[in-house]
Amino acid sequence: MGTVPTLDEVRSWPATVGVPEAARAIGVSKSHLYEMVRRGEAPVKVLSFGARHRVLTASLVRLLEGA
Repeated sequence: MGTVPTLDEVRSWPATVGVPEAARAIGVSKSHLYEMVRRGEAPVKVLSFGARHRVLTASLVRLLEGA
């Protein structure tokens, strides 16, 4: 799964990131986060473009801050 980024690192990410990066930040597998996205249960805001998905970094930061 790779190293887990710090909150400061996540804050420096672009406006959107891929599901694999978001999954690494929240400590779940990318397949688990993809499944949550598919079910509409992702804990972060996801933009879907057909089969492609991007996670809003701001929503990821809010989740990690515990807001």
